[in-house]
Amino acid sequence: MNLENLSTEQRNSSTEGLDSMSVREILEKMNEEDLTVPKAVNEVIPQLDVIITKAIERMKSGGRLIYIGAGTSGRLGVLDAAECPPTFGVDPSLVIGIIAGGEKALLEAIEGAEDSETLAADDLAAISLSAKDTVIGIAASGRTPYVRAGLEYARAHGSLTASLSCNMDAIISKAAEYPIEINTGAEVLTGSTRLKAGTAQKLVLNMISTSVMIGLGKVYQNLMVDVKATNVKLQHRARNMIVQATGVDEEKAATYYNQANENVKVTIVMILTGMTYEESCERLDSAEGFVRKAIK
Repeated sequence: MNLENLSTEQRNSSTEGLDSMSVREILEKMNEEDLTVPKAVNEVIPQLDVIITKAIERMKSGGRLIYIGAGTSGRLGVLDAAECPPTFGVDPSLVIGIIAGGEKALLEAIEGAEDSETLAADDLAAISLSAKDTVIGIAASGRTPYVRAGLEYARAHGSLTASLSCNMDAIISKAAEYPIEINTGAEVLTGSTRLKAGTAQKLVLNMISTSVMIGLGKVYQNLMVDVKATNVKLQHRARNMIVQATGVDEEKAATYYNQANENVKVTIVMILTGMTYEESCERLDSAEGFVRKAIK
């Protein structure tokens, strides 16, 4: 499909006078258009359910979640991956964001990187891609050669593959086992897919990583109990989570937290079961890290 035929490249008839609008009018129009994005994302929830469920199964067996993209799409994947270690306490190697052109491309455009048919394979080979991994190719246009080639390489190596685009009948959909196509339509600013398309991609990536981490036992109730408390704010949040999960006062929460070597999950199990630190650790291990299972 030619670029000019993509829905994300069409002119938005309601914003053709964009340059003559007041700032207030621009803001209201952008907000009006943004309100259509969650509805478009809602349409792909059934597909996301299947992909995420399969990804969790693979990750429990030692697989990884890998995002691959170029430009804005690549940056969004890298951003989502980078948030997983501090939020969920996982190793940085569990969720990986790969962008065409490497780290330099996070700050500036790298000429020709997204058009490369070979660079994606090199990038995936560099992280020792395996059949246990899940690879999600991200491209708003749905036609980026780098992403398509990456999905083809991943599929040939037995990885679970999914694509995320904001056009229907996308080229990269044909390269993935599980395509996700979100019809975000014409942008406020013609062709600027960092807007509605980028918002849709961010929403989907939020859903993928959060659901995956819940499925791996990184959440208790709605609390991120595996958070790495690496600063004063997060230390306070950790103790507050213990209070919220167990009902004890702040002083008791802090005491148990120290006894548990500042591990929120172990602290919660200790308080709710009356077990020792060692017993709580063993119970969590046998429950595969799920607090809810450990306290039964």
